[in-house]
Amino acid sequence: MSFDFSVLSSEHLLDAPIISVRRDLVTMPTGEANREIVEHFGAIAVVCEKDGAIALEKQYRHSVGAHLWELPAGLLDKPGETALECAQRELKEEVGLAAGSWALITDLVTSPGFCDEAVRIFHATDVSKTLRPEAEDEEADLTWEWVPLDTARRMVLDGEICNSIAIAGIMCCGGKERSVDTPFSLRPVALADRKRALQAGGRP
Repeated sequence: MSFDFSVLSSEHLLDAPIISVRRDLVTMPTGEANREIVEHFGAIAVVCEKDGAIALEKQYRHSVGAHLWELPAGLLDKPGETALECAQRELKEEVGLAAGSWALITDLVTSPGFCDEAVRIFHATDVSKTLRPEAEDEEADLTWEWVPLDTARRMVLDGEICNSIAIAGIMCCGGKERSVDTPFSLRPVALADRKRALQAGGRP
């Protein structure tokens, strides 16, 4: 029988546009301990495949000070938007593509030791071009290209692709897929609930 890790108290430490930080006092098998948690909206990523090649982006990431190879991806930060709707929007906004067929590759948690971020990765096929909106901030510098899936896998193994979400999507693509309607039970809700409470004038 597993131990019941229960929260005795919770303190809000930081509020920012795309994250929030809280400190929970949690019961442990040997007593009590504080755990700082980064609250996140959650995100999606897309392995967009056409003729055996996938759309790979190169985008600047300030946290590591480098341009990284990544999949088209984005935050689940729009109220009422499903993960699939977010994926369709981000694919259009980032690379100007649309897809007629969608499947679920996998769900993953990126840093469960301190963050509740979960990411749903989709496989998009039957691809066509669409109008890409004007980009802002880092995305204005974003470039992308079609890369054969086998080449992308070699890039992962050679260390050229180090983004964990991209690695998961690339290496899992071609395996068992699930319906896009599969419940996203890992999708975080704490930050979205906090933002809604603040907008409504209540306490987070």
